[in-house]
Amino acid sequence: MKQHDPDPPPPPPGGILWETAGDIRALLALPAAFVLQVAHPAVGAGVDEHSVFRTDPWGRGERSLTSVMLWVYGGEAAAEEGRRLRRLHRTIQGADPHGRRYHALTPAHYAWVHATGFPVSRYARRYFATPFTPEEDERFYAEWLMVGRILGIHDRDMPQTVEEFWPYYRKMLAQEIERNPVVDELTARSRPLPPPPGHHPLLNFLWPLLRPALTRTMSFLSIGLLPPEAREAIGLPWTPKQERRLRRFAVLVRWLAPKLPERLRYLPLAHKARASSRSSPAGD
Repeated sequence: MKQHDPDPPPPPPGGILWETAGDIRALLALPAAFVLQVAHPAVGAGVDEHSVFRTDPWGRGERSLTSVMLWVYGGEAAAEEGRRLRRLHRTIQGADPHGRRYHALTPAHYAWVHATGFPVSRYARRYFATPFTPEEDERFYAEWLMVGRILGIHDRDMPQTVEEFWPYYRKMLAQEIERNPVVDELTARSRPLPPPPGHHPLLNFLWPLLRPALTRTMSFLSIGLLPPEAREAIGLPWTPKQERRLRRFAVLVRWLAPKLPERLRYLPLAHKARASSRSSPAGD
């Protein structure tokens, strides 16, 4: 594929991402990936100043999740979703806490946001599913690069192999990543959350009881599913007791998830795309 191809292809049906991205277990790793993204000063400043994650966390989460599903399962719609995201980020700019100017589409910043999904997804899988083999790691990363191209990330701005990725990742942790107020807000056990959208009388009635449990769980997963070297670089505490709790929770997830029917185990867009692929001649 040429680097200027306006419609780079999405990951192939039957690939690693088709098996993993839409699985509900992948949702558990999203908070940790977001924390690692915003630990970059420029990304954190952009989210702090321009994101609606405080005022509309549910809407933002739904839109982000739909976008991720389109990158992988959207077919021809994947490339258009990538263009939409680039248009959305064109006006996001400012100064980070160190006074350095940033723009959301600066290649190094934009690439980091995408890159974080690889180590976090890979680490979370050790808890909730069978860890990838070295060969699967290579396939997973190759497909992650395909998604990056959909987002408009040039090959020159991302490591092109797993072997090249880890030195880049360690350098980012050592030289760029830091704890900041957005990280602290996302990992706080008492983070304020507005009531869920829509009119659900029972849910709204129970929300004062549910909200503390949800914020504690989000904090727990945000920190616990960060790879240990990322936690250390950011400066987030994690105790052996917390690790034991995470492992107990993981046992339940590993037992339950494979027993669910596919329509419940996969998010709706992913389930529909997978079913369509199997029923089409090309998917036979």
